[in-house]
Amino acid sequence: MSERREASRVALAGLCQMTMTHPTKQRLLEAGLTMLLEQGYNDLGIQALLAATATPKGSFYHHFKDKEDFALQVIDAYMQQVHAGLDACLEDAGRPPIDRVRRFFELTAEKYREEGYLGCLLGGLGQELSGISDVFRRKIEQCFSEIAGRIAVCLEDARERGDLPADADTKRMASLLVDCWEGAALRSRLRGSAAPLTAMLDFYFRSALHR
Repeated sequence: MSERREASRVALAGLCQMTMTHPTKQRLLEAGLTMLLEQGYNDLGIQALLAATATPKGSFYHHFKDKEDFALQVIDAYMQQVHAGLDACLEDAGRPPIDRVRRFFELTAEKYREEGYLGCLLGGLGQELSGISDVFRRKIEQCFSEIAGRIAVCLEDARERGDLPADADTKRMASLLVDCWEGAALRSRLRGSAAPLTAMLDFYFRSALHR
């Protein structure tokens, strides 16, 4: 299976978790995700969203209280996709734990490429809103903590197998990996290239395995 096909499968798995969502709401969430990646929160216009999805204004406010509620629910939908990707990679018993973790980020990089290197929704919104909105700051930090927590479990498996040093602090390693990834994702968006992502992964895993 090619990397592109596997990345698409992972993304589809995340979208399948939304199949019980009302079709209009799902259409708005999917369009909103793309628009938030491209434009950010402050430049996202509700009228433009409604026009892009051919949705009446009343339907929007039937599903969402306001723009803030909408963006928060887009983040939830985005996290469904992230967790689906984590499930597919971290639970792959055919790969060693370290390879499972790296595979998740490699597939994420492939998804960024397909989207035109718009980067991570969490990172983009975090940079834009964390200084002015406690609601978004707490929400996004919670999301990053969830991702790091799941990665830490897999890194702990690697430590127990002897693939990492016995004294490795896997929670700290997972948190550092997420932090490094977000910085690389920003540089990737600025350059329109996967090079910062690949360089960061190479450096991180080489350092982790050769302490």
